[in-house]
Amino acid sequence: MDVPYRQIRADFGEEAVTVYQAYDPAIADPAVAAQRFVAPFKRERMTWIKPSFLWMMYRCGWATKPGQTRVLAVEISREGFEWALGHSCLSHPDGETDPEAWRRRLRESPVRVQWDPERDPHHNALPYRSIQVGLSGEAVARYLGRWTLRITDLTDRVHDIRRALRDGRDVTGMLPVERPYPLPEELAQAIGSCVRKPGV
Repeated sequence: MDVPYRQIRADFGEEAVTVYQAYDPAIADPAVAAQRFVAPFKRERMTWIKPSFLWMMYRCGWATKPGQTRVLAVEISREGFEWALGHSCLSHPDGETDPEAWRRRLRESPVRVQWDPERDPHHNALPYRSIQVGLSGEAVARYLGRWTLRITDLTDRVHDIRRALRDGRDVTGMLPVERPYPLPEELAQAIGSCVRKPGV
């Protein structure tokens, strides 16, 4: 499969896109019960959402790392997701011709965009990137109050996939189906998804 170096791939429908987060039970249980993030979730901190299920599994170690033992699928509105991208700044000044302008945007933007190597089920780095979106300030308030449509606890499913991997089974059919997320060209360029792999 010829995958672009930077591309948003996600499980999405007409109205919503699924992103993933991992927390401890103290945050996950109230969130699932309320179907939104509530205390002790700290809205003052930056919160990172990830459309890539396998990148989330890499980050949380298949729900085994301290503080990340509960994996949540959060369905948010596509309108909200695209608002976040449209109000973002890249975490790193990739190819910036005006470093000072980038630093100013970094200070002022409520959203960070970061591109990290995508992972396979065994956490091996793949030759293309996956997007991570960091929300702060106004973006967190919107995420909690407007964008979140549904929160589902995927922890049991994550454990099942991890067991299947340990047994040497093919887990492809157990994974969420993620496909390229369509973006207007201007927005795609703004978040760096049109950037080709260095040297290509």
